[in-house]
Amino acid sequence: MTQAPGITFTLEADGQHGRYLAHVDGKPDPGELTFRRTGENRILVDHVGVPQSLRGTGVGVALARHVVSEARAKGFTIYPQCPFLASQAQKNPDWADVVEPL
Repeated sequence: MTQAPGITFTLEADGQHGRYLAHVDGKPDPGELTFRRTGENRILVDHVGVPQSLRGTGVGVALARHVVSEARAKGFTIYPQCPFLASQAQKNPDWADVVEPL
């Protein structure tokens, strides 16, 4: 688990599929980033979802930054199939070491 101000991240993984959850202090529903493994050191991120109660709070961006941090720490690359993550990668060219181009 990694923490950002007011956010706790958890990972749920089962075989080739997984998701990172962003639990925000005082909010019942987490944001999520879902993925599937497409290789030993590669994941494909297919969705970033934020409940209505967390829209506009930066939780989606926090999830994107978290998965990039995890990729660097654990040595995997990310294919950003999700339009939100792809957009964030374009805004953050310093992620190119772990986020593959489309």
